[in-house]
Amino acid sequence: MVRGALLALATIGLARPAAADSNDLIMSRLATRFNDGDQVLSVIAQNLEFRALSSQLGVALAPRLMTPADTLGFGGFQFVVDGSSSVIDDKQPYWRALASSPDPGGTEGLRNGRGVLRTIGMFARKGLWFPVPSFELGVGAVHITDSQMWAAQAYAKIGLHEGYHGLPIPSIAVRGAVSRMLNERELDLTVVSFDGTISKHFGIGGTWRLDPYAGYGLLMIIPRSNVIEATPNVDPANPDDVADFTNNFVFPDQAAIYRHRLFLGAKLQYSVVQLTLEAQYALAGSSVDHRTGAGEPCMPNSMTTGCDAKDIAAAQATVSASAGIDF
Repeated sequence: MVRGALLALATIGLARPAAADSNDLIMSRLATRFNDGDQVLSVIAQNLEFRALSSQLGVALAPRLMTPADTLGFGGFQFVVDGSSSVIDDKQPYWRALASSPDPGGTEGLRNGRGVLRTIGMFARKGLWFPVPSFELGVGAVHITDSQMWAAQAYAKIGLHEGYHGLPIPSIAVRGAVSRMLNERELDLTVVSFDGTISKHFGIGGTWRLDPYAGYGLLMIIPRSNVIEATPNVDPANPDDVADFTNNFVFPDQAAIYRHRLFLGAKLQYSVVQLTLEAQYALAGSSVDHRTGAGEPCMPNSMTTGCDAKDIAAAQATVSASAGIDF
């Protein structure tokens, strides 16, 4: 019993309260509160900010291409690790949802982050002959640094035309991919992408191979809100605050967000070692969440959730690099 008591005391002494990392999200900040003194009477979720935040975060977590149009071949296999940096418009008030924001109320006009979201990931890709020739599958995971957020990713690629490397004819492929955010309790985010790629293979000195590629992709970002506690500092178990649970809220389900993405990259390989560099540019958002019966667009600090929220996310650039084995 004494040993058990000492162990319990040691555990209590070493325990620390959970703390959010700098890039974790506090979605309750994207709401307008109506107070009576220190008591919150009601909360209105800001759909405009929710849509823009989801749009920019979706681009940062979108499936990376990181491969030319040529598939690996039915006997081919690839394993890589990669890193990416995606620009975010941290001057916009919706990024005050970052735990590290110095302006959680969005009233001081301060920058809410470092201007980029960085990710690290790992992927395995395999060429297959079934269900059609020139077929390739890939799976992997991506982590946003300085956060608890992860995304599981998978894709399927079909080479419509490949080979003929000795002729001035490019390879062409299409791909469908999905990225599903994990380990974020207040936001449910799914990103679906459809890409078309064109590339050309070049041999260098009989030992190196270079495959530059370019293409276009359409991103479909699907955000869903989980229940959000507007006043996490208030204990509803306290008899004086028993009604506080009525301030919990959710953002209304949004129509899918569409972003157009252009990319350019090159894969350099020597023996089984390969390095791939890629630059992407996602055009500014413009899709609108049309609410039934809504007669006006959502504005900053809107007094209703029954308004049409337009995606006001600015254009974003992403730079990625991967290294691994390819055989």
